[in-house]
Amino acid sequence: IERPASAVKELVENAIDAGATRVDVQVQGGGKVCITVTDDGRGMGADELPVAIQRHATSKLPDDDLLNVRYLGFRGEALPSIGSVSRLTISSRRHDSADAWEIAIEGGEVGEVHPTAQSQQGTRIDVRDLFFATPARLKFLKSDIAEMRHITDTLERLAMANPEVGFSLTSDGRKLLRLEPQKQADLFDARLRRLADVMGRDFAENAMPVVAEREGAKLYGFAGLPTFNRGTSTAQYLFVNGRPVRDKLLLGTVRAAYQDFLARDRHPVVALFVEIPSEEVDVNVHPAKAEVRFRDAGIIRGMIIGALKHALAEAGFRASSSVSTSALSAFQPRENIAPQAFASSYAAQAPAAFYDSAQARAWQPQDSFLSPQVAPPHSRWNDAPQPVPQDVPQYYPLGAACAQLHANYIVAQTQDGIVIVDQHAVHERLVYERMKAALAETGIARQTLLLPEVVELGSYAAHQLASRAQELAELGLVLESFGEGAVVVREIPAMLGDTDVQGLVRDLADNLAEYDETLALRDKLEHICGTMACHGSVRSGRILNHAEMNALLRQMEATPHSGQCNHGRPTYVELKLADIEKLFGRR
Repeated sequence: IERPASAVKELVENAIDAGATRVDVQVQGGGKVCITVTDDGRGMGADELPVAIQRHATSKLPDDDLLNVRYLGFRGEALPSIGSVSRLTISSRRHDSADAWEIAIEGGEVGEVHPTAQSQQGTRIDVRDLFFATPARLKFLKSDIAEMRHITDTLERLAMANPEVGFSLTSDGRKLLRLEPQKQADLFDARLRRLADVMGRDFAENAMPVVAEREGAKLYGFAGLPTFNRGTSTAQYLFVNGRPVRDKLLLGTVRAAYQDFLARDRHPVVALFVEIPSEEVDVNVHPAKAEVRFRDAGIIRGMIIGALKHALAEAGFRASSSVSTSALSAFQPRENIAPQAFASSYAAQAPAAFYDSAQARAWQPQDSFLSPQVAPPHSRWNDAPQPVPQDVPQYYPLGAACAQLHANYIVAQTQDGIVIVDQHAVHERLVYERMKAALAETGIARQTLLLPEVVELGSYAAHQLASRAQELAELGLVLESFGEGAVVVREIPAMLGDTDVQGLVRDLADNLAEYDETLALRDKLEHICGTMACHGSVRSGRILNHAEMNALLRQMEATPHSGQCNHGRPTYVELKLADIEKLFGRR
């Protein structure tokens, strides 16, 4: 029990294990003054209460098999640990009994079991004056607001994993969280509704379903579009057999799946649930069970990466709705603009030739004003406005090109709005995807070093690299052990050119130590691809005709991941007609 959130986690997990359909948590003073957890689970009888507060006593290992754990908590340590540092009171009534019983513990001193008044079945646990018996630990707790943030995060994670259970959280009389139980008719829909309640409606609108199965392991959940991202990894929620975990292997796997679509300082938003036979995973490697160890981590890693990349490919050119929302919020209607000031400002910038009498007549507010036939000199439009071509109907998802603005932005009309496309960003992604496909078809060409390079590493790091030599060779890097604590590099990927071999190998060793994944080499290869794609794409400032603009739109629709460039920025913004009408007060 490190902080109030630790006590809340253990007590709520016990309630879930007891089959509760509703769990209510009340907190005072950030959990330091009082924590009350009430559930409607099976409850306990008078003979069970004294056993529940004994160390190493548990009812959650019916077969005494430590390798087959099916419950969230099983050690028999939570209640006695909480009772040793607080004033703990447990009152409970079994579902098949009319009598309720209560027991109290104060600083480890256990009282007698006695009857109590409790109308509803289940268990109520009061934890008062947490850490009063250990003032040194109490001294180092954070502020009430900070402790409540940890409690809220803990409860939200448990709520995500258990959509069939209702949760509520009250702090000092103020309701912070209320989640109704979701019907289990469709687990996938129930899970998404619960995630939307916790993570926000924006996540539900911009999430892609993720489903996979491999060798007995199952994966399901939702992953946000690349353009729906965050500045930190705190919005990545991972669960194994219903247990919230913060596992470096899983976080590294998510990073590997998205590395092709996000800048290094941006992080995806995901909620992934792994179901695996309990004998295939060890949940007892961390005191708080925040990390797990898989018997075959490669299967889990490959399943997650494959499922996420498949979901990203299925998303195609789709961009997150937050992009359009941000674009609309950028529009600031201007009021009280004096016509004379507007005219004088325009006159100061427009070429004098524009005020030639013939051209002036062509732009008078008549029929020609609605369909002008004469464009002003030095216009940034590539040609005079034309009707939408019949062979490129606006019923395509990205519509039909109407114009090019500032020699970089394509404006297209869709059936119910407009789309603005960044031509350089989108063509960069198209070229990049073609290069990756070619790379996959022909393999990675290698170049042999004239003089093999010896890289000195620690013995453990060198052993890790040598054990992954075959995988590295597939990526174009050929190395082998070279004495104690060193490797010798004989070939490198040809596309890297004159690269820092020492730095590359050391980065690989660091990645293996932290994530057990060879990310650095892939990062460097794909960075080279991205740089080449950037230089080989349609540059800003290039004038495109209608056929070229429409061809670019059609390629976007047919190319996966074209909704964002190689750096994670959106390649287009879509504005619905209804939103545009709101800007002009028509709605």
